[in-house]
Amino acid sequence: MSTAAAEQTRTTWKIDPAHSAVEFSVRHLMITTVRGRFTGVEGKVVNDASDPSKSSVEVVIDPATIVTREPQRDAHLRSADFFDVEKFPTLTFRSTGVEGTLGESFKLTGDLTIHGVTRPVVLDVASEGQIKDGWGGLRSGFTATTRIKRSEFGLTWNQLLEAGGVTVSDEVKISLDVQLVSSDAA
Repeated sequence: MSTAAAEQTRTTWKIDPAHSAVEFSVRHLMITTVRGRFTGVEGKVVNDASDPSKSSVEVVIDPATIVTREPQRDAHLRSADFFDVEKFPTLTFRSTGVEGTLGESFKLTGDLTIHGVTRPVVLDVASEGQIKDGWGGLRSGFTATTRIKRSEFGLTWNQLLEAGGVTVSDEVKISLDVQLVSSDAA
């Protein structure tokens, strides 16, 4: 395939932060689930329609933008006990592989960096469709989920409970709703 033809099958997209959500949930006191989100997210997706294995995703999240609807908890999560946002001002995800068809459900593997620790993760991704917006731009939607162990990223703060168990579970569920806008010329 010629270079020009290869470029025609490759499209570049940017995350629309106003229409995207990066959320997490974690068990608290072993009896309830606390949910939160990061409002500062940006990123780029390069989709190679002719060879999905050459597609790539890069996402940067500002952990200081964490919101759990409880200001004291948010401050604690920003502190050195958890994200230590002064020392580690970004969370990143960089894809390393795609398995499946991008227009449907697929697996996206990549390196997730939290608290200065990089570990491989696999996201289960579903395409939610593509549409032209009211201003002539092309948009695509995706949802994705994964689970991580926060201790594997150096996030180990916890308190033992008198009745047994811990204050915060090790397992964290991550859920993304991402809207992409094409940054390629029409």
